[in-house]
Amino acid sequence: MFMNKTVAEVTLDQLSLLGVKRIYGVVGDAIIGLLDAMATQDKIEFIPVKHESVAAFMASAEAKLTGKLAVCTATMGPGATNLLNGLGDAYSDKAPVLVITGQAPRNKIGTDFQQYVDQQELFKPFVTYSANLASEDAIVDLLQKAAQTSLQQRAVTHLSIPKDLFQVKTAVEARALPTVIEGTASFQVEDLTEVTTLMKTANKPIILAGAGAKKAAPAIEELAETWGAGILTSLGGKGLFEESTPCLLQGIGEGGNPHAAEVFKEADVVLLVGVTWWPEGYVPEKARIIQIDTNFATAHKGVPTELGVNGKAEQVVPLLLQDLAGYQKNSAWKTQVEEAKAKWADQNEEEGQITGSPIHPSRIVRAIERTVAEDAVITLDTGDITVWMNRNFRQSQQSVLFSGYWRSMGFGLPAAITAKLVHPEKQVIAIVGDGGLQMTLADLLTATRYNLDITVLVFNNGALQMESDKIQAAGDRELGTQLTNPDFVQVAKACGWTGFRAETDSELESILEKAIHTTGPVLVDIYTEQAFFPETEA
Repeated sequence: MFMNKTVAEVTLDQLSLLGVKRIYGVVGDAIIGLLDAMATQDKIEFIPVKHESVAAFMASAEAKLTGKLAVCTATMGPGATNLLNGLGDAYSDKAPVLVITGQAPRNKIGTDFQQYVDQQELFKPFVTYSANLASEDAIVDLLQKAAQTSLQQRAVTHLSIPKDLFQVKTAVEARALPTVIEGTASFQVEDLTEVTTLMKTANKPIILAGAGAKKAAPAIEELAETWGAGILTSLGGKGLFEESTPCLLQGIGEGGNPHAAEVFKEADVVLLVGVTWWPEGYVPEKARIIQIDTNFATAHKGVPTELGVNGKAEQVVPLLLQDLAGYQKNSAWKTQVEEAKAKWADQNEEEGQITGSPIHPSRIVRAIERTVAEDAVITLDTGDITVWMNRNFRQSQQSVLFSGYWRSMGFGLPAAITAKLVHPEKQVIAIVGDGGLQMTLADLLTATRYNLDITVLVFNNGALQMESDKIQAAGDRELGTQLTNPDFVQVAKACGWTGFRAETDSELESILEKAIHTTGPVLVDIYTEQAFFPETEA
């Protein structure tokens, strides 16, 4: 049998057939064979980063942004373990990511060999499928199974390959995944009679929409008008509806519309569309809940759902609307929703005009809103900046990437680097806190390596402010919340970036405009007030 390609070469052929354009990782001894094969081809680019967690964050961000399979790699032992935080993000937010790790040589597996660990056990909490390659002739079968699992289940999968197998030749050849033809869901109006019957009992209806409702947004607006419902959105659902939508209350939960909680707690029927988030502490106690999701079996995540519809929102919502024709909505409830919307609109506008130095977070958010492009990709780190953006940013058509359920600090910069690699034509803005940025500070140099035209905005208040707020709310003593920060502008310049500093609100927009329109990687260090976030709970 003629064998002319190594396991590493076939791996790259297979990934290329799957549409993979880049692999994120850190060079390590156990994956040298894979990197050797990458050096001789040009279909897939290796993106070397400074820490494996960044590689996993970048793969997660790419998968969230594109919906396609994204790949990261690391060596065995500490390299593999360093991936876990970023994989936790992909796992929690259902991003289709494939992890390829090097492993000990075959004759050392299960021994006390240096850096050896059972990787299938190591990755178990975060992956839906994990296998160790035992034979060079199984490489295509395992890669296909991993890829299909990731794409079909929106899951993380993992393949470990012994160091000595990468350069072994095999007779197997890469092959494309089978083409899957998905028919249109066969929903008819009568199939949803139970749902619409429940909806018709509503006196105070609410719709909670998330990112999965994107294609159904116009139909949801029409449904809200017919049903007399208010619309609330998760962070992932912001921007789906125009600010002028009469029944739009915007976000709910920490960082959302503070007046929406009063309304939401009175709701008697709630329709969840494309969202798996149930903001405990803000929700009605006795409402009857209907949930629409394409994968309902894994979507309800603790939501006390009474009726679940396993289908696409854009197919289901128009049918609900059709059956609700002539519904007699509660005009008093509609007025209550509109009053809560108007009250928050006025307050939000006022908060965005706060003056002074250090600059209030709401004022910074308003400046961002005024300067970023309508089709920009915005990446959010986790922390105080997340809740201020959720509270005050009136999103239009921007795409926003964030760490949803995992909520890891350090996501913002890696996600921005990925977004620019995937969409070089887009404006990319990373919004980070000083604490979150320092977790991935070394990867400023990754953006330098590729001369990426990204803008990083740093809310620099010298504190882990969210933790500080929670400690204050609990009446406890603070320890470790105040940061020792470098001069971020000088650090950026040392890394080959352009750096700006904004110290007063009067100069903020002009500096942001200048930064956004400067070629190459740019960092703006914003002197930020240590403002206590409203509604903080211990």
